[in-house]
Amino acid sequence: MREVAFIRQNKEKWLQFEKAISQKEIENPDELSDLYLHLINDLAYAQTYYKKSKLVVYLNNLAVSVYQKIYLTKREKANFFVYFFTVEVPVLLYKYRRYLLYSFVFFLLSILMGAVSAANDDSFIRLILGDGYVNSTLQNIENGDPVAVYKGGSNWGSFIGITYNNLKVGLTSFVFGITGGIGTAYVLLQNGIMVGAFQYMFEKEGVLWESAKGIWIHGAMEIFAIAIEGAAGFILGASILFPKTYSRLVSFKRGMRDGIKIVISTFPFTFAAGFLEGYVTRFSDTMPNFLALLIIFGTLGLISYYYLIYPYKVNKKIINASFEK
Repeated sequence: MREVAFIRQNKEKWLQFEKAISQKEIENPDELSDLYLHLINDLAYAQTYYKKSKLVVYLNNLAVSVYQKIYLTKREKANFFVYFFTVEVPVLLYKYRRYLLYSFVFFLLSILMGAVSAANDDSFIRLILGDGYVNSTLQNIENGDPVAVYKGGSNWGSFIGITYNNLKVGLTSFVFGITGGIGTAYVLLQNGIMVGAFQYMFEKEGVLWESAKGIWIHGAMEIFAIAIEGAAGFILGASILFPKTYSRLVSFKRGMRDGIKIVISTFPFTFAAGFLEGYVTRFSDTMPNFLALLIIFGTLGLISYYYLIYPYKVNKKIINASFEK
């Protein structure tokens, strides 16, 4: 059967699934379960005859969403937090994986832009970071302690202040998605340029490793989380600009709901980054290099696994379970 004919034949059935997913509660779970078996057959057929088609991606995402709606409701009620972090969020991350890619690419380009601009304009670093901060940092470098700024104040006070600021940046990035993603892009651009200029300043002064050793102990999770929160903002913006088969209001509600869940998933990492910055970074100058690298790559590996690898494993597990039913 030609793909166009296959789509025309099953379109109404798939739209029923989309409508059911958008509802808070399933009106007729038994009927939806029966239809779900047909959806799995459609997915298997599409994977066989239209392997490179976007239809396979669409049906795969639809099947995962329906499976989640039908078969995992009881598990959600029994252990909400475990379910939220081990199933619900990973399913959303897989569904919106291209928005994660957009956010990371844009954020990395912003960092590169900041570093290149700082390298070609001596006044750029002061323009971005401010004279006061630059002067104090240069003084710290001269005193032999490039990251002395992280040692001021109490551990607890630093932890609270830093965590609050990181949460504020993340939530702002997400909420600004209501501008169609433009506001989110601005927040990512602003923070990316700042990171790039900041790191180049230390490179210029010949203390890049000494600074990175301290900064990235907490920065690995902190910066990664900002990119994830940016992706949530792009999801919100796309829900307004591209409602697809939904009304714009329904699409916006879905985008808001899914985006909030993704942002909430970053909170544990943001708190962990704040804890490291308040309690561990201040000892980076006396810390053995291997321990600093262990913390940096350990935290980066943990958050990377959760957001970039684990969602694929959850999706595969759900699809395999679906075909077994």
